[in-house]
Formats: sequence, structure tokens, C-alpha cells
Amino acid sequence: MTVSCNGRPAQVEDLLPALVNYGHFTSMQVRGQAVQGVDLHLARLSQATRELFGSELDLAQVQAWMTQALLQAGQGDASLRVTVYSRHFDFRNPLAAVPVDVLMAVSAPVALTAPKRVRSVVWQRELPQIKHVGTFGLFAERRAAMAAGFDDVLFVSATGGISEGSTWNLAVHDGERLLWPQAPALRGTAEALLQRHWPGAQATQPLWLADLAGVKAAFACNASGLWALEAIDGQVLPGSRALAEQGRAVLAGVGWDLLGSEPFCGA
Repeated sequence: MTVSCNGRPAQVEDLLPALVNYGHFTSMQVRGQAVQGVDLHLARLSQATRELFGSELDLAQVQAWMTQALLQAGQGDASLRVTVYSRHFDFRNPLAAVPVDVLMAVSAPVALTAPKRVRSVVWQRELPQIKHVGTFGLFAERRAAMAAGFDDVLFVSATGGISEGSTWNLAVHDGERLLWPQAPALRGTAEALLQRHWPGAQATQPLWLADLAGVKAAFACNASGLWALEAIDGQVLPGSRALAEQGRAVLAGVGWDLLGSEPFCGA
């Protein structure tokens, strides 16, 4: 992995603010210096910067640093994480206006496709609309699920309302439509691309664990891939592999935006 801060190799002092654990990020897959839905990733970064720091992010500069980080790493195909934080943030005075810093981490590419069995757990991320760096709780819940023999965890409310997975969004098929849970959650880039391009009927609506009794297929998705959910809480979903194949075919038809060609400053 290679890490840079504001366009230069990261130094120890650049990383010390990580101890405060206040910031946000987006992660994406890069193939041939191109990204699917780069406008969605930049919009996520821009919105969260306003919400957490009350400032504007220079998206043209961020895109230039993304391209630079990939070139310096020598990887046309890669996983790229862009983290926005501030070396000047003081938790004792969190309302102070401070400039933000941008950390680029380039690592090997991944493509998640393996089917999984998950269990539900009552849990809600803090500020679920933001992809923030406070990930302790969700990884602790995932670890507990794996210790119990599952592959991952699905978050629900105290009343059984489905929101999202640990690091992914959920879609289920009721035999007629593709359904997305309508609940406070991190809205993913893969979810948005699928909603833009899905060829059949779909809807976003409240979903409850009890509704899964009539569901035969489901998949999980994030920027690193799309995979079948073979079972939720032990309920087998026999159509999930076929539904996941359909989802991957939809994503395969989505265009890739070449980084550094045209800036997506309107994101």
C-alpha cells in the first residue's frame, strides 16, 4: 500500500490526527485509471466535508491527487481510498473553522463475489448518511457474527426495520420487483448505479425482517463488488445466485470514468 497526503508522501505527523478518529472517506475500485460512478464518490466527499467541517472541498484538486497517487503507485488497477480529515481539528473546539487534508491510500484491486450467509442484529451506525471513519461498532458486530458461524451482519432497528449491512447495501427481490430498504443508512455508490441502470421494476420502501418470509433472492453490493446472500438468519434464499449474476451484468454495462480526463467539479 502507498499513502500520500495532499499530494505528497505521507509523514508520521500527517497520520497523527487519525488518533482523534474524526473524518470521512470513500473507497473505490480503479481499472485502467478509470472509476465507475466517480461523480457519486466526489459528491459523497463534498457533502460530508460540509457536514463535518463546514467547508468546501476542492474537487478538482482531489481528482488531481487521485490520479497522482495512482501514477506514483504504478497501479492502473487498484483499490483507492480517499480520506478527508484535518490536522488542525481540535476536539476541544470542534466548531473552529479548519482547513481539511486529503489522504490517498492505494492498494491491490479487489472484486467481491463470493456468496455469504448473514445474520441480523439490532444496531445503527452513528450519522449513517456519512461514510465516516468511526467503524469500531460495525466491525465488532461483523466479528461477533463470524464467531457465531455467519459470514457477515445485517443491521436492523429495534422494531425489525432493515437498514444496511456492515459495509454494504442490500437488495431483495419479491418475484416482481427489486426492493431497496428505505431506512437511515449509508447510500452506496454501487446501489446508486444499480438503481440508475436496473432494467426491471424496482422500488425503495420500508423493509422489515418479517417481509423476508416472502423473499427468494437477495444480494449485497458495495464499490468492491456484488455478491449473493444465500441465507439471512438461516432462511435460505435459493434465487440469490441468479439475482447476483443479473446485478453483476448490470454493473458490467456501466461506463468507467477516466480519471484526469474531465474534472467532475459539479459533484
